[in-house]
Amino acid sequence: MSAADLYGELRPRAFAIAYRMLGSVSEAEDVVQEAFLRMHQTLRRDERISSPRAYIATLVTRLAIDQLRSARVRREQYVGEWLPEPLVAGPSPAEHAETADSLSLAFLVLLESLSPRQRAAFLLREVFEYPYDEVAEFIGSDVDSTRHLVARARHHVRERRPRYHASRRQREELAQRFFAAAGQGDLRALEALLAQDVSLHVDGGGKVPALTRPVDGRERVARTLSAGIAALARRGVRFQVASVNGQPGLVALDAQDRLVGVMGLGIADGRIQTIHSIANPDKLRHVDRVVEVSRAQP
Repeated sequence: MSAADLYGELRPRAFAIAYRMLGSVSEAEDVVQEAFLRMHQTLRRDERISSPRAYIATLVTRLAIDQLRSARVRREQYVGEWLPEPLVAGPSPAEHAETADSLSLAFLVLLESLSPRQRAAFLLREVFEYPYDEVAEFIGSDVDSTRHLVARARHHVRERRPRYHASRRQREELAQRFFAAAGQGDLRALEALLAQDVSLHVDGGGKVPALTRPVDGRERVARTLSAGIAALARRGVRFQVASVNGQPGLVALDAQDRLVGVMGLGIADGRIQTIHSIANPDKLRHVDRVVEVSRAQP
């Protein structure tokens, strides 16, 4: 198989691992590029690679662990709340059930509370379903230690994730009602769609005006959202429904059709549990390319 064929076959899984590890499209792309560069250099030295799939997964995992360790230092100095870079080009409906939960912004934020090695072990085993011996090899550990890492991470995640997940159709219907109520400034309808302990998170990165800490509670979130959307509308900002990290969401475009924000909803138990809004322009550059493509569709 040629290098180009290998890249085409292995890159999607490599990026999927790197993005879930790092929560950053740009950093994930850098890690994937470095991994393939190293594999190419190994092949040019005529060194044998028995399993390119395992080789790339190992390189991506270890590079992502190193990258995450250094990224955490930067994130501690981040202005306001740090959120992942969004993926607006969500999966197709056929893939949605398999990937949506592990791509959601809420899930990626939850993974931030794990150590880099816990995060890697958990994702490789629970999301990508690698056997324990392969996970241990990827992260440079033994099987018993890997099982312990996964067990601790699984317990941590289960404690904090909603236990009931709505179907794809239920999520989309609830999201449509939410966006309609928010756009109309209907506080009563908006509150009825929110969980009692709903939380609103906004990432402006110190680059644009934004909340610097989460807003919690049904009434406060409803009022904050209604006021924020009304203020944006007065500035000529319009909203377009989109799939954000495999979940219902929207993109916000200004009067010149420039992307100024992305919002994703976390839905469970028949209510909206979390709202994540990314307005940091540095985190929207890759999304803007996606939006440009979507505007060109008939």
